[in-house]
Amino acid sequence: MNNIIKIIFALMLMITVSSCKKELPLDKDLTKKSYELINQDSLKVSFPEVIKGKITVIGFIYTHCPDICPMTTHNIQLTEKKLKEEGIDNVMFAAISFDPDRDSPEVLKKFAEIRDIDFKNWILLTGELPVITDLLRRFDVKAVRTDEYTDDEGEQVYSMMHTDRISLIDENGFLRKNYKGSTLNIEEIINDIKSLKD
Repeated sequence: MNNIIKIIFALMLMITVSSCKKELPLDKDLTKKSYELINQDSLKVSFPEVIKGKITVIGFIYTHCPDICPMTTHNIQLTEKKLKEEGIDNVMFAAISFDPDRDSPEVLKKFAEIRDIDFKNWILLTGELPVITDLLRRFDVKAVRTDEYTDDEGEQVYSMMHTDRISLIDENGFLRKNYKGSTLNIEEIINDIKSLKD
């Protein structure tokens, strides 16, 4: 009888230990292809090399967005704040614009400064449209211009329908999980980041 109890206890211990390490749903290698992008300081960077070595929380946005993108950016900032409160470091935060025609590095920098984004831990990225389009495909993010027209000053005006997305990338450059950006569960992503650090 004692042996049966020991075996049951050992099995329960194994189940408990193995369930502590959380498995994330994705394991997609992003390092197989490089993309030349431009950061908020107009410097050329290579993606994903620019984020390699750090766990990265990345959002897909455009600065003219009236609703989803500001919420996505805010949720990434809330994640950053919570990580700081818990003393978790070596995490990077990024945003890639899928509207490079309007989102120049200067526009991205202003967008970040208005939101008090700390460039020590953040990078905002843009690039040429074909490069951005190909990169979005790697993340399975869709972005389509809608309602295009020219205003009285001759400016092209449009909105965009797009995937509502925040992604989690591990320090080796592997995409590990996607989240709905505008309604991100902060505790969920924090726990997922902790699981990558275990």
